[in-house]
Amino acid sequence: MTGKELIAKAMKLEPLSSVPWVPFVGVHGASLAGVDSESYLNSKELIVRGVSAAIEIYKPDGIPVLFDLQLEAEALGCRVVWAKSNPPSVIGHPLTEGIDITDLKVPSKESGRIAVALEAVKEISELYPEVAIYGLVTGPFTLGLHLLGTDIFMQMFMDEFYVYDLMEFCSGVAKKMSDYYIEAGCDVIAIVDPMVSQIGTEQFDKFVCGYATGIFDHIRERGVLSSFFVCGDAQHNIESMCRCRPDNISVDENISLGYVRDIALEQGVSFGGNLKLTSTLLFGDETDCEKDAVECMEIGGSRGFILSPGCDLPYSTVVNNLKAVSEIVKNGYRREVVKAIMSEGNSELSFEDGQDYILKDDPDGPLKIDVITLDSASCAPCQYMMSAVLRAAEPFGERVVVTEYKIKERSGLNMMKRLGVKKIPTICIAQDVVFSSNIPPVDQIYNSIYERLKH
Repeated sequence: MTGKELIAKAMKLEPLSSVPWVPFVGVHGASLAGVDSESYLNSKELIVRGVSAAIEIYKPDGIPVLFDLQLEAEALGCRVVWAKSNPPSVIGHPLTEGIDITDLKVPSKESGRIAVALEAVKEISELYPEVAIYGLVTGPFTLGLHLLGTDIFMQMFMDEFYVYDLMEFCSGVAKKMSDYYIEAGCDVIAIVDPMVSQIGTEQFDKFVCGYATGIFDHIRERGVLSSFFVCGDAQHNIESMCRCRPDNISVDENISLGYVRDIALEQGVSFGGNLKLTSTLLFGDETDCEKDAVECMEIGGSRGFILSPGCDLPYSTVVNNLKAVSEIVKNGYRREVVKAIMSEGNSELSFEDGQDYILKDDPDGPLKIDVITLDSASCAPCQYMMSAVLRAAEPFGERVVVTEYKIKERSGLNMMKRLGVKKIPTICIAQDVVFSSNIPPVDQIYNSIYERLKH
């Protein structure tokens, strides 16, 4: 059975003897190609080289051609800043800079870097016809936030019809991008909307659900499978995501895989996830990764489950760690050996680095705000949380110090553990977890800082 067939059967909830494996190779492909992210994401040849290397090394059943949630935003006029080992980040929002929604036009196949992506899809689908090729489309809420910035949260209360107009436009972009990817040769369209983890279920149902449902209906009418991908603590929205009628939902390690399994299967939707991105794939060893993969596969079961990382793979993800996961998926004997080892010992992972972290605040020093993120340069919720914190802290000047701890770095992972942070992104003020996996309004952060400074 080909990988493409395996993915299709999993999404149709047919029992399988083998779990499909889909590594979300984004700028990790740039690492495999030996180039920086900016060069990679601007070159069809380099994208093909990186994805081809990933297919040859990791033996996936399915794979995205690129993981870049700024592609559409950049084509729509958002200003971006590039990094060497991350996708670009949005730093300019047209709808806050004098542009009206009616001035925005759905991008064409030639807009921005879209042509590069489509050319890469066409070549890779021809080179690897047995692999399910994923086309990743920025979800409507995340694209809306790119266009409007964090003002979208205020507008949801102040002018809901403006947000409806914005979601209507963004869902139209998603439908058109889906068409482009399907025509180029994609087998699965994944709507990636990480920012929906930052809104409540009532807001999701009001501002996202209807538009997302329309996108998935559109994809289904085109005869292609679909996935709804969210990262962050979106557990409260999983049931609503399933009601949007995708063929699959995919989550990260912030959400219990068992919880997702039960909700998804009850609603007739397949599900995917949630290998630990940093503590195992990036900082763990091969044994850690084998155990993590086995645990996910045991929880996921043989019906409707697709094994994948929780999000796009960091640039420097350890190749041998991913190879170990692939071996677990493809080699039943190795899988049974690891299961036996896990049953005899403690499978809990350790990622201490021996550094001495002093958490105690100096009573005469500035107020410390620690923001635990995946990486604000590559993770949209993390980026917008950092932006909100910095805006809120700015009026206090030197009385407040804001520090980002990225769990893509070992020091950040350890600080997350020491502060007792369970979800990302999270804001800690004076070592207290204050806002967990939720981007509050700037004035709410400001008031929290003010109260602590006052006392």
